Amino acid sequence: MTSDAFLDQTLPDWQKQFDHLTQRIGCLLPRIEIRQQAKDYLQALLSPIERKNGWQVSENLGHPTPYKVQHLLGRSRWEADSLRDELQRYVREHLGKEDGVLILDETGFLKKGDKSAGVARQYSGTAGRIENCQIGVFLAYSSSKGHALIDRALYLPKEWTDNKERCRKAGIPEEVAFTTKPKMARQMLERAFANGTAAGWVTADSVYGNDRSLQLWLQERRQAHVLAVTGQEMVYIGWKGLRVKSLLETIPQDAWQTISCGSGAKGERLFEWAWQEVNHAQGAAWKAWLLVRRSLADPQEMTAFRAFAPAETPLEALVRVAGRRWSIECCFEQAKGEVGLDQYEVRSWAGWHRHMTLSMAALAFLSVVRCAEAKKGITLPRKGTGSLGRFKQARGLLCR
Repeated sequence: MTSDAFLDQTLPDWQKQFDHLTQRIGCLLPRIEIRQQAKDYLQALLSPIERKNGWQVSENLGHPTPYKVQHLLGRSRWEADSLRDELQRYVREHLGKEDGVLILDETGFLKKGDKSAGVARQYSGTAGRIENCQIGVFLAYSSSKGHALIDRALYLPKEWTDNKERCRKAGIPEEVAFTTKPKMARQMLERAFANGTAAGWVTADSVYGNDRSLQLWLQERRQAHVLAVTGQEMVYIGWKGLRVKSLLETIPQDAWQTISCGSGAKGERLFEWAWQEVNHAQGAAWKAWLLVRRSLADPQEMTAFRAFAPAETPLEALVRVAGRRWSIECCFEQAKGEVGLDQYEVRSWAGWHRHMTLSMAALAFLSVVRCAEAKKGITLPRKGTGSLGRFKQARGLLCR
């Protein structure tokens, strides 16, 4: 089949999927003009324009000024949280599977000035250093069908929550108080579970894994998880409490097994793994372990995880979940590279959450399209090239 014939055959299916998503979103918006503006904004986020800021989005849509984009994200009346809940249902319907994993992580958005909600001098993993930035905490859903971001929250440092006037100017609701990132993560999980999102596992890095209250809450829910922890984490074996860094030094050489935690760009991601059962309080049907990953190239490079799962769970299953955390990094890369997650110009609390949610919806659409084409034996590229790139450039759907 030629590329032109392929595009002619697949475009109607993609158009139908796009219309389906925008109709679902439109049901949540109170006015016809806001529904059209939201559809236009999604089209622009999916378009091949290099920068998806207010002016370039408006030019892409044929608007003389960014007024309509600014109105959608700032002044109009609609609830981004309602859209988030619908997005979770959309992802569940199209990407949901028994092997689903919920993944927690954060990402930074570099910003100038001090007016944007939550902006401060703080550490950004994205930049790898302390920068003037906003930090968003995100929840992703990943299954063998695909992955997508399904929740988001803007982190507010204490210098913001302690200054009510500054919060008022940025449109931050009065009831919003300082909350740690692990507590924000738990709230996201609670929302996802309450909204019917079922997942076999939860995973996250040590920012969240080191939080004891999050660990215990997941255990009390009988929610299987694999959470990275630092060497300072305390575990108990029998009556003895040990720091993780001390326990790492006692692992016998014959305890290590070489196992792949999933395929990557360069093939199977092979590491050595060991596990040690540790105490928990949830009965014999469940077990808790300290799971340790060791680099094949550098045996001194180790990462530890707290794992909790049904007692019969094999080591290979824990390894697979630990390896799935990369999915949210893929989400961030794709969302920033393809649908403008980090290319916004809004300053307000509402504007940030609205842009993030619409960008997440655009990313979910691409994941659903990729999943649908994979069922036909077609692999779509991750970047804006090839058939998918041509689709995004097809003026009848995504640009005009």
